[in-house]
Amino acid sequence: MPGPDPSAEGEKRVDAGNPRGFGCGTGLATPEGMKPIASAAVATMVALILWAAASHAGPPTDQLQTSIDKVFQALADPQLKGPEKADERRAAVFVIAETLFDFGHTAKLTLGSHWDTLSADQRDEFTKLFKGFIQKSYLSNIDFSDPGKLVYTAEAVEGDRATVKSRIVTTGGSEIPVDFRLIQSEPGRWRLYDVNVEGMSLVGNYRVQFGRVIKASSYDDLVQKLRVKQQ
Repeated sequence: MPGPDPSAEGEKRVDAGNPRGFGCGTGLATPEGMKPIASAAVATMVALILWAAASHAGPPTDQLQTSIDKVFQALADPQLKGPEKADERRAAVFVIAETLFDFGHTAKLTLGSHWDTLSADQRDEFTKLFKGFIQKSYLSNIDFSDPGKLVYTAEAVEGDRATVKSRIVTTGGSEIPVDFRLIQSEPGRWRLYDVNVEGMSLVGNYRVQFGRVIKASSYDDLVQKLRVKQQ
């Protein structure tokens, strides 16, 4: 069933983390043979943990708000302060991220038709490797040095899918369109599975990169590259 008319949603403005940086530099350190993803998409994958759902446009964002609060609580915990606690901070954030993201669905989409050729054990292995890859590549670069604004412009729900349209307004005044894509993984439960930044889909980018490795070599080679990246 189609969701509410996006045009009926008022704009919601909230504080957001650095929409382009998060200490990521100009790209993502990927397994050998994989091209870096644009920095905006990289930053947004991390920033989903911090930006999404600060408004109350509907059930998807309402549920995410609870997780966002937990993230800030973890980052503000005095026992996790200081550079020597960086690993513990990241671990705490990733535990919360696991409740936000549907890593299984995201991993499936990044492999496209190759997913259908995998056994149940191979799918489980790939999902774990993909999740570890995201943890190491993104969450190790969290940085809140450049706050900005996230303006929600619309939310639409259709069946078990939801899209939250927004734009990032940086401290420099530039605007970055961002679409958050969610899936209702179980009745009443919404989880993130993709983000589109300036027309660039995170899932789509990895699907191209992973597909290129598989075509040039093999699926086993892709798995090995992901393993090596996490060592």
